[in-house]
Amino acid sequence: MILQTVLHAVFPPECLGCGARVESDFSICSTCWSDTPFVFGSCCDLCGVALPGQDASAERLICDECHAIARPWAQGRAVMHYAGTGRKLVLGLKHADRAEIARAAGPWLARAGAALMQDDPLIVPVPLHWRRLAARRFNQAALLAKALAETSGRDWLPDALIRARHTASQDGRDREGRFRNLDAAIRVNPRRAAQVAGRAVLLVDDVMTSGATLSAAAQALLAGGAGPVRVIALARVARDV
Repeated sequence: MILQTVLHAVFPPECLGCGARVESDFSICSTCWSDTPFVFGSCCDLCGVALPGQDASAERLICDECHAIARPWAQGRAVMHYAGTGRKLVLGLKHADRAEIARAAGPWLARAGAALMQDDPLIVPVPLHWRRLAARRFNQAALLAKALAETSGRDWLPDALIRARHTASQDGRDREGRFRNLDAAIRVNPRRAAQVAGRAVLLVDDVMTSGATLSAAAQALLAGGAGPVRVIALARVARDV
């Protein structure tokens, strides 16, 4: 406690979004908080996109996109929409080596994913191909999965899935192109097959856009005998947000 006080005196905690001084580590200031489109209340039960104005007490709400696209997973949630400070945080984690954002996201993920934890799932991150991992030096989904596991007290398996082949970036592709690009690209790690089979799984990623990456990963888990598979993303790309 004394060491932490001394460190705060020398290096005062800064907002993860704008760098302003805040009271505690791994937090965001009130201004950035108000500009972060956290998903509260009614949301799609498959992708987590907010559905304002819908009856939060309804048994299940499904957005138009999830009605149009078959999802191989049972349920899904997102912490925030990919806009405002939410977008800044995701990009900081993904491209600016800001691992502290993943640590801050642990409690956010646990809150958003509370409804997905009922059968003590194994927490599994979406994998990166080794070439991309070597270039980036870390897997942001794995950092998020670790933070969620530590916050929720669940088991996690960082190498449960592998990328069987290197895929080009999803940027600039339409929905169909994203799904084609990920076809058969993800598999259960043969060394972890016994640990995956028969387990409920909560699959973690940083961003959900079309859902192609999460679909490929969920299908691989189901083919490996896991289930049910549920998904959670730090951010959900949504129209008009």
